[in-house]
Formats: sequence, C-alpha cells, structure tokens
Amino acid sequence: MASDPFVVVGGDAAGLSAASKFRRESDRDVVVLERGRWVSYAHCGLPYFIEGSVDYLTDLLSLSPADIEKRGIDLRRGHEAVAVDPDDRTVTVRANGERFDQPYRELLVATGASATTGPFDADRDGVFTVHGLDSAAAIDAYLSPPSDYDRDRLGDGPVDEARVDRNVAFDPPERAAIIGGGYVGIEMAEALAARDLDIHLFQRSDHLLPPFGEAVGDRVETHLDEQGVNVHTGRSVAAIEGEDRVEAVVAGEDTSSENGRTGPEGDRYAVGLALLGVGIEPNVGVLDGTGVDRGPAGAIRTDAYGRTSAPGIYAAGDVATASHAVTGEEVWVPLGLTANRAGRAVGATVAGDPTAVGDVAGTAVVKAFDLECGRVGMFPEAATEAGFDPVTETVTAGSRSGYYPGGDDTVVTLVADRTTERVLGGSIVGCDRAAIRIDTLATAIEADMRVGELERLDLAYAPPFSPVWDPILVAAKVLGGRRDD
Repeated sequence: MASDPFVVVGGDAAGLSAASKFRRESDRDVVVLERGRWVSYAHCGLPYFIEGSVDYLTDLLSLSPADIEKRGIDLRRGHEAVAVDPDDRTVTVRANGERFDQPYRELLVATGASATTGPFDADRDGVFTVHGLDSAAAIDAYLSPPSDYDRDRLGDGPVDEARVDRNVAFDPPERAAIIGGGYVGIEMAEALAARDLDIHLFQRSDHLLPPFGEAVGDRVETHLDEQGVNVHTGRSVAAIEGEDRVEAVVAGEDTSSENGRTGPEGDRYAVGLALLGVGIEPNVGVLDGTGVDRGPAGAIRTDAYGRTSAPGIYAAGDVATASHAVTGEEVWVPLGLTANRAGRAVGATVAGDPTAVGDVAGTAVVKAFDLECGRVGMFPEAATEAGFDPVTETVTAGSRSGYYPGGDDTVVTLVADRTTERVLGGSIVGCDRAAIRIDTLATAIEADMRVGELERLDLAYAPPFSPVWDPILVAAKVLGGRRDD
C-alpha cells in the first residue's frame, strides 16, 4: 500500500460515506480504521429492533464488511486510533495487542458520539443506554424470558455473545424507568410498552421533547398517558438503587411550574430496568493533544468543507460542528443525514472536487406511538438570542379534506422574524402523515423564504392527502395576518 493514503477513523455513516465517495473518484488508497466489529449500521433503528418491528439485528446493517471491501476500501476492524501527530501526518493505532503508526496524506475523523450516563452508575445489571447494536442485543435479551429467548434474532453479525448471555439469564422485568424525555426516551417508551412493561418516564423540564417546542411536548405527553405510560414532567431522578441489579429509582426535585401530579422529592419507584436517555457527547479523544480547535459541546470545529484547524485533517458527523442555516453560526447538531452528507462531501473534496458539507437546520422527526412529530430551525427564545424579533403562531388544521376518512388534527407552530418576515423555524405534530410535512418548512428555511412566500407555495391537494389549504399553508396565512401585532 502507498504511504500516503486517505485515512478515515470511524466505520459508520460519515466515515464510510467519505471512503465510498473518495474511492469512486480517486485511484488512491483509502483506509478505514474502526475500533469495533460492527460497521455501517442504522443507529436510529435500534428501538424498533427492541420493540420487535425489526426481525433481525443484522437487518439494521447498511453494508457488510464484504460489501465495503468490494468497493476497494481497506477496512480494518478492531483497529483503534488512539493519537494523531499532525506534523508527521501519522495516526497511532492499537490492534491485536500491538501499536503502530499509520501514515496519511489526509485524515478524516468520523468517530461519532457516545451516550452519556449523567450522574448515574451504569454498571449495574438492568441499567442501559441505547447506543450501538450490542446494546440493543443486550436489552432484547434482558427483556426475554430465558426459556423463550430467540437467539436467531441476532443474525450472523459479530455480536457480543458474553453480554447477551449475561442479560438473558435474568427473569425479565415487569416495570421500567426511562430517564429523559428526548428522542431516545420517547422511542423507547413505545418499544418497552410493546414488550408489556409498566413504564415511568421522567423528564426534568416541563415538557417532553424540548427541542420540538411546547405544543408538540404537550400533545405527546397526553398521548403517552393515553397509552398507559406514566409521565413525570418537571421531575428529575436523584438516584438508581440496587446492589448488583437495579431495584428502584428515586425521584429528585419536582421542578415543574404547572404539573401537580408528581410527588415529593424522594419518591421511590420499584423497577427492574432503568434506561438512560440523558444525552450524547462527541468522541474527540483521538485528537487530544493536537491543538485542533473545538466548538460547541467540545465538538471538533470545522469549516464549510469539513476542514479542521490542522492541515490535512477533516472531521464529519456527530463529532464535528456545522453552520446553522438560519444564523450562519457554529452549532453541534448530531443527526443521521448531517453525518452522511458531510462524509460524502469530504470524500469528494479530498478526491479533488471541493464540495461544501452544507448548512444544518436541525430538521428532525420522531414517532411517539401513533403520533408523528417534526421540528426545524429556531424557536422564539433561541431566535431572540440570535438577534431576531420573533413572532410565532400555533394553529390546528385538518390533515385531509374534512369529508374524507382517516384525517387527524395537525398542530403546526411557525416562527418568523417580525421585521424581515423570514421563516425561522417551526414544529408539527399529528397522527396522519404529519412528520413528513416538516420538510416543507425545512425547504423554506434553506431558501430564506418569507412568510408570504411560504403561504403562496403551490402545494399538492387531493382529498386523500391534504385539504385545499395544507396545514403548513394555514399556519403561514395566520402568522402573516398577525405579524404586525
């Protein structure tokens, strides 16, 4: 192999997108270093495997190692990059009990992010984060009666068999605590309900899904209550109890200004499973000591082409910053499309075709049982901090023509700048194809559209799909009528 390959650290979304794009456009060698055994999998599909909607763990794989090698990529699993020397342009690698230096001409750090555990001890049996295929396999095993466990669901991938064996040995729990009401918490509430658990979900702030705004959070909380989930908003968890296996969680301070249902500090809830959905952090350790600049949340600072402050070093995906589509400011928004798109752009740039990674608007969707939720851009508080004069409106409109069956009330929140009328952000929630409508707002934001321009969009209409005035158009029409208030 040549001594000046393109070296990629990380074998998932951003890393393999970059390696694949580079290999299609260049004859030079590309090496992918992956410290684990799993590569190219759908992290967002983990709750649906645990739920049972996805039959086999390996169904979540996008590319097999053999597929990757057929693309001409030198994939090295079980190879951990532990340090980088920007002056010598080498990566120190640990593999098979040895260490060696791998030279590079260009280096992409695509090491992703890891789930955090907050102040909690995650070493007890029955305490889990949902991050990686082995965590999903372990949770599935833990929820299964030992005599009925279907090991075939693991497929033929490199599963941590010892971890599975340990967890399947327990009698399955009857009650679970979910700590955190964000994406993971909401999706796992549905997954655990499908496995017949009694669920307590704790969210420190007053509303579930804080990035989606109050209108979405309130409707999701009501819907989860209807599905039998015990929701505790404005409620923290102070401790997880148990000797070797989790036995209970202890509620902390009630911080809610409006929720009278929760009890006093110190309430104890007996559970056999505690799931931590308290956040993630970027995996930046490989660049420690290099002096490479960091940005929000400690993520690696990158420019419009994914370049870091060190010559020849790029970063992409959950480990890297990006530019916000509304403000142009540096942000950290770890999402799937962002990672794939940025990796592909870096691969093209390194191959000789300079390609910008693109701005991010924070477009996201999540399913909460029958509800679909979407969000994009900025909400009033963040917009004010960014120097805008935000005006907002929340409307409820039908998802289809009123006489056509199957429709549902769709709640849309729209945020715009009072002075310029520029669309800044919004959210949507409903049971009938609500989430996909957020893409209309995402497009409006990327195009710097004004409220009036959004209102005049020629969106499709037919009774089975939409009323004459799509809910997004209704929100724009109402907001346009009151922006001078």
